[in-house]
Amino acid sequence: MRYLNHVKPISYLKANAAEVLSKLAKEREPLVITQNGEAKAVLQDVASYQETQETLALLKILALGNREVEEGRVNPAADVISRLRSRKAAD
Repeated sequence: MRYLNHVKPISYLKANAAEVLSKLAKEREPLVITQNGEAKAVLQDVASYQETQETLALLKILALGNREVEEGRVNPAADVISRLRSRKAAD
């Protein structure tokens, strides 16, 4: 995604904060804030931020799982299923 249309100077944010927040929530596109012509921050709506955090958490879980597979720390599915069934039967 290109952010050329989603770049504003900090002065714009200061003068139009309410409008910026409304637009962020409506369009769900991040806004790059510049200071002295240099990108300094990225603003995004809360729902998009939460989705990003959830995605990052899932990617982290996948990466940890891949590392366990590479290190050989895995169990056959049949063994795991048997262990889970025996726990359930004990309850």
